[in-house]
Amino acid sequence: MSDQGRKPGVRDIFHGRIVHLTTEQVRLPNGHEMELEVVRHPGASAIVPLTAGGEIILIRQYRHAVGGFIYEIPAGKLDAGEPPEACAARELTEEAGVVAGRWTRLGSIVTTPGFTDEVIHLYLAEELAPARTAHEPCEVISLLREPLGECLAMIARGEITDAKSICALFLADRHLRSRA
Repeated sequence: MSDQGRKPGVRDIFHGRIVHLTTEQVRLPNGHEMELEVVRHPGASAIVPLTAGGEIILIRQYRHAVGGFIYEIPAGKLDAGEPPEACAARELTEEAGVVAGRWTRLGSIVTTPGFTDEVIHLYLAEELAPARTAHEPCEVISLLREPLGECLAMIARGEITDAKSICALFLADRHLRSRA
């Protein structure tokens, strides 16, 4: 951000490919003034892909920051100006190798509001058809198909620990139960 477009009291610390770290001088609603570190993030979309056979396509992805492989639903960050729905469709194909004929918006979550403005938009994708994956060189991914009930059991056993995936799977379960 140029100095002309910058808000008073905001100082750039780091601007990377995914996040932008600033410090911001703020006055809280109670009148207290302080400097906060804020991680600015463009947002993301995450998808619960449900097959015609009732299985969820999970990805097992290497995540260096948490020290190894974890189970997740397909997801990715929004490109500049990209609508969340377009991001969801792109990431579903790139990571899971399918396209969806039916989309349901499940909601949005704020990931860690104590220090970041990241919002993840959650979707249920159905009527899936095969497509070609397009994993990036930095993505180490394999696919797993499990019934939704087993995904919920994996959460209970601590095998799925990714917050966006947990939220989206519970919301998908709630949505599907309301349709039945």
